[in-house]
Amino acid sequence: TFLNAGIGFGGFCFPKDLSAFIRLSEKIGYDFGLLKEVEKINEEQKSFVIKKIEESLWNLTGKVITVLGLSFKPDTDDIRFSPAIDIARKLQKSGVKIKAYDPHAMKKAREVLKGVTFCKSPYEAAKGSDCILVATEWNEFKELDLKRIKKSMRQPLFIDGRNVCDPAQMRKLGFRYIGIGRK
Repeated sequence: TFLNAGIGFGGFCFPKDLSAFIRLSEKIGYDFGLLKEVEKINEEQKSFVIKKIEESLWNLTGKVITVLGLSFKPDTDDIRFSPAIDIARKLQKSGVKIKAYDPHAMKKAREVLKGVTFCKSPYEAAKGSDCILVATEWNEFKELDLKRIKKSMRQPLFIDGRNVCDPAQMRKLGFRYIGIGRK
């Protein structure tokens, strides 16, 4: 499940183990290029998503982006090495105002993300947003009232970083929809 198309993997174990295997192979004199490439690609996925947002919104300064999901995977409050946290920070550096919602990880995210507006629901988070980024594949996000979401947004841009929505349905509803690894 770590290898689905998306914004990259996170968590503590898999990234830590990947780095450990790279270091162990270096110690014995083996250049484990495949593992290095996995690590590189995972980091590039975060930049790829940010580039998609930039291409869609042009000037990011002052834009409001909603990040749905802060944990590295659903059904946990674990934000260690979460791609969502890294992406939110990078967007903030570009002048973006971040609104966020996660069913379980907001308490921990508040400790590491400063200047973010944490919301009580995905609907509150979407209100007045220029873009929504689904960063964690919570079941709750698969069941959103998309008409309600769209009505509350300034721009109907939906970046589906975990491919939880049906692209045809999203476009039919009037969203500018961008999934990862699919059209």
